[in-house]
Amino acid sequence: MKHSISEQQVQEKKAGGINAFVLIFCVIVIATILTYIVPAGQYERVEVDGRSIINPESFSFTESSPVGFFQMFSNIHLGMQEGTGIIFFILIIGGAFGILKATGALDAFVHFMSIKLAKKEMILIPVLMFFFAAGGTLMGMSEETIVYIAIVAPLAVALGFDAIVGFAIVSLGATIGFTTAVMNPFNIGVAQGIAELPTFSGMGLRLVMFAIFYIIGVIYVYRYAKKIKADPSRRFLGNYATINEKELSKQMKLETRHKWVLIIFLFNFITLIIGVIKFDWYITEIAGLFMLFGIIIGIVGRLSANSIADNFIDGAREIMGGALIIGFAQTILVIFQHANLMDSILYYASSLLNVLPPSLNAIGMFIVQLGLNFLVPSGSGQAALTMPIMAPLADLVGVTRQTAVLAFQLGDGITNSIFPTAGPLMAGLAVAGIPFTKWVKWIWPFILIQILVGAVFLLIAQAIQYGPF
Repeated sequence: MKHSISEQQVQEKKAGGINAFVLIFCVIVIATILTYIVPAGQYERVEVDGRSIINPESFSFTESSPVGFFQMFSNIHLGMQEGTGIIFFILIIGGAFGILKATGALDAFVHFMSIKLAKKEMILIPVLMFFFAAGGTLMGMSEETIVYIAIVAPLAVALGFDAIVGFAIVSLGATIGFTTAVMNPFNIGVAQGIAELPTFSGMGLRLVMFAIFYIIGVIYVYRYAKKIKADPSRRFLGNYATINEKELSKQMKLETRHKWVLIIFLFNFITLIIGVIKFDWYITEIAGLFMLFGIIIGIVGRLSANSIADNFIDGAREIMGGALIIGFAQTILVIFQHANLMDSILYYASSLLNVLPPSLNAIGMFIVQLGLNFLVPSGSGQAALTMPIMAPLADLVGVTRQTAVLAFQLGDGITNSIFPTAGPLMAGLAVAGIPFTKWVKWIWPFILIQILVGAVFLLIAQAIQYGPF
C-alpha cells in the first residue's frame, strides 16, 4: 500500500485535553451558582393543540429557589432519571450492534465494500452526506443516525479515512438537513404552527439554504479526508483501531449466513423508516425494534443463546460512557428548572432584543436561540418554549414571523453538533469512540462558518421581508 503506518502511529493519544465529564461538571457548578444570582420567574402556560404554550404577556418574578451544595450532587441522579429514555435507547442499540458484530457479518461487509470502493472512496462523502442531509431536512432524522454510525465509521476507517470522517458523514449530514429544515415536521412544522404561518411555507429560501449548507459541509469533511489520506499518521480510529491496511489485503468472504444477517439488518432499517414516517415511532419503538432484530440476527448468525446475551452486554458496555454523559448534561437542565430560571433567561433575552437596531433584530433572535439550544436541545420543545414570545415580538420590532422562525431553526440546529446536551451527538460519539473534546476541536471552525452563513441568510430574509408575513 502507498501509505504504510504502524499500529502505534494510528492510535490517538487519549491523554491531554479535558475529559467531557469534567467539562460538564464545571458547567453544573456554574449553573448552580447562577441560581443565586439570576432572579426566578415564570410565564403562564396554556394548552393549544396538545402543546403547552407560553403566554408572552404573563411573565412575573417568583420566589428564588437556589440549589444547595449537596443538592447539586443529588441533582445528578435526577439528571440521569430525566435522560433515562435516551440513555437506555443507546444501551439497547449498542447491545444490538454487539450481537451483529459477533456474527462477523458487519466486518465481512466492511471489508467487501472497502475492496469494491478502492480508488473511488472519495465519492462516499458527498453521496452519503446527501442521503443523511435529505433525511434530516425531510423527516427530522436525529436519533436514528446513531445506528448508521456503527456502519459508516468502520467503513470509513477501512477505506483509509478515520472515525471522525465516518461520524461526520452521518451526524453532520443529518444536522445540516435538520438545521435547514425544508420540510422537517419536528422544528419548522411546530414553529410555523405556533407562529400561525402556513405549514412549510417559505420553502424556496430554505431549499437554497439547504444547498449552500450541504456544499459547505461536504467541502469541510472532504478537505479533512484528503489531509488524512495524505498523512495517515493523523488518523483517529476511535473504536476501530483493529481495522488496518494489512487486513484489507485479505478480502473476507461474505458467507451465506453473513448475507442473510445483512438482509435481515436491511429489513430492520426498512421497518424503521416505515415506523417513523407512518406510525410516528420514537426511541421506545425503535429500541424495541433493534432488540427484536438483534435476537433474530444472533440466531441467523448461528450464535448460542448465551453468546447473544454476552455480546449484547459487551456492545452496551462499549458505549456506557457516552450514555452516562447524557445524564450529566441533563443535570444542567434539572438545576435551571428547579430554580425557575428557564423562563427568566427567556424573558431577559427577549427584552434585550427590544434595544437592538431594527436591521439586527433577526440576528439577535438567532443569537438568543443559539444559546437556548444548550438548555432545550429538542427542536419541538424549543419551538414550544420560544416561538410564543418570538412571534409577537417579531411583529413589534419589524421582523416578519417567517424570519423569526428562520432564526429559530438555525439557532436550534447548528449547535446540535457541539453542545453536550444534544443526546444524539453524545450517543453517536460514544458509538464511534470519539472523545467529546476531540470532536469539539475538530468541529468548532465549521460551527462558526455555519453561524456566519446563517446570519447572511437572516439579513437577506430581513431585506426581502421573507414571508408570507
